[in-house]
Amino acid sequence: MTNADVEVIGVGMHPFGRYTESSLKDLNRVACLNALIDAGIGVRDVQAVYASNAMGGMLQGQEMIRGQSVLRDIGIERVPITNVENACASGSTALRQAILAIRAGAADVVLVAGFEKMFVDDRSRTLDALESAGDLDVISGTGLQFTAVYGMRLRRLIAAGSLTLDDLATVSVKSHANGALNPYAQYRSVVTAEEVLASRPIADPLTLLMCSSICDGAAAIVVARPGVVAHREGRPTVRVRASQAASGFTSTGEEPGLTEICAASAYEEAGLGPDDVDVAEVHDAMAPAELIAYEHLGFCKPGDAGALLSSGETSIGGRIPVNPSGGLSSRGHAVGATGLAQVSELAWQLRGEAAQRQVDQPRIALAHNNGGWLEGESAASCVHVLERIESWN
Repeated sequence: MTNADVEVIGVGMHPFGRYTESSLKDLNRVACLNALIDAGIGVRDVQAVYASNAMGGMLQGQEMIRGQSVLRDIGIERVPITNVENACASGSTALRQAILAIRAGAADVVLVAGFEKMFVDDRSRTLDALESAGDLDVISGTGLQFTAVYGMRLRRLIAAGSLTLDDLATVSVKSHANGALNPYAQYRSVVTAEEVLASRPIADPLTLLMCSSICDGAAAIVVARPGVVAHREGRPTVRVRASQAASGFTSTGEEPGLTEICAASAYEEAGLGPDDVDVAEVHDAMAPAELIAYEHLGFCKPGDAGALLSSGETSIGGRIPVNPSGGLSSRGHAVGATGLAQVSELAWQLRGEAAQRQVDQPRIALAHNNGGWLEGESAASCVHVLERIESWN
């Protein structure tokens, strides 16, 4: 067996948004059953589960056995259920664990479930939960949120002349336009650059329409060893080419960043480079962070992110479409489900099932998901590379 011998055989989502009357079980039920139906299997075919959730302990009060309590609702019991919490990278980390379990021979069919409910009775509780994704010895009591961290990074790039305010507005417009085509997206309205720049300031230079917001949602993936589950006739095979993870560090600003390190490992494992990527979902909790990802993932040279964006090459009809789902800022950022929502979107893209947002015959797809914050760097990063095996007709 090679590192590529894991297939994504089923994906499913509960639409992201605000679901006041829905519980974690309600959200997860929809995503998992959709993924199992998509895979053509039942709950008894699942041999292991990795369950991703970031804030259920603080917001719903369910600690320690979140996966077991939620998965029992759909009849999954007795099999090993492992809970994964890794900030905004929880979902992609859970997926990596499932892939490693199959590669190790510990299971042949694994369900990965991600679920998050961020809308609760008191918004300050959600904000406190988000703050806890940073090193509290550094940020506790400062009120520092991820918007401020992104804002400081973007201000440096604007001051250096690498980006402009127009770039920040343009990428936000692109994200909202893509989200408007996605039935699973939290925000499905097209906006103009003028509206983006005129919206409420959040953390200079970021405005409201550039930012992801509180979100409920769930996503699920079924991965399997090739040949274990009967192949669905007429459906292209989506295979894992690479699954890499890295943890953050105290950055001096001189060495490569966490995303660059993780992406380099993923490209090496896949035997590919950034020029081979046909479609990507990148971590853009603030829409302009997509521009930072262009450089860190090698899609352009340092300082050329604005030029790449303005060229149109990262639009749905471009050479390397980025965030056709709308990304975190428009599709939504239900933290524990985000990494799995990215991979679900890419599976649909590779299978040619993305409807109005379908890109042109992609073969290689990349998902990039970061989480948490240390001094100067994200705390966790995951990069997955997927491949469509069959040729396009």
